[in-house]
Amino acid sequence: MAKKTVQILTEEDVHRAIVRISHEIVEKNRGLDKVALIGIQRRGVPMAKAIRKYLEEIEGIKVPLGILDITFYRDDLSMLSAHPVVNGTDIPFDVNGTKIILVDDVLYTGRTIRSAIDNIFDMGRPDSVQLAILIDRGHRQLPFRADYVGKNVPTSVHEHIEVELEEVDGQTQVLLVKEEE
Repeated sequence: MAKKTVQILTEEDVHRAIVRISHEIVEKNRGLDKVALIGIQRRGVPMAKAIRKYLEEIEGIKVPLGILDITFYRDDLSMLSAHPVVNGTDIPFDVNGTKIILVDDVLYTGRTIRSAIDNIFDMGRPDSVQLAILIDRGHRQLPFRADYVGKNVPTSVHEHIEVELEEVDGQTQVLLVKEEE
């Protein structure tokens, strides 16, 4: 089966989306009191770091940042591999009473978010959990929606989204990949 790839966001588009999300976080939370960011491994981490940088520029406050690996919380762990790759979790702050902003690149079925929330609640009880996503592609299997969205990209089941970020992939862009017969 052949594939057709279309760039849907350039590096500049991704940058603008992250800046906009950062401003929306400040606005929705009326500042950054008790706000902490948690990036979901892999591409949610550099996104969370970029959002943190812009929040600091906007409000002059350093927001706590954590890194979450949901590998062992996945409901499909047994189907992944005999030896899944674990990138590590580092949450250097108390989640109790905190407004957590979960950050990830693509929202699809909602299963990753469910796993992340399970993981966070095993650490404590945050005041709230909000979700910041670069791309919402639809096709939810669980009742999750993002609070902050860079771009909504309705897709078919024969399409997928590839987010490339400089820190992970050596370049920044978002691609829509279509399987063609």
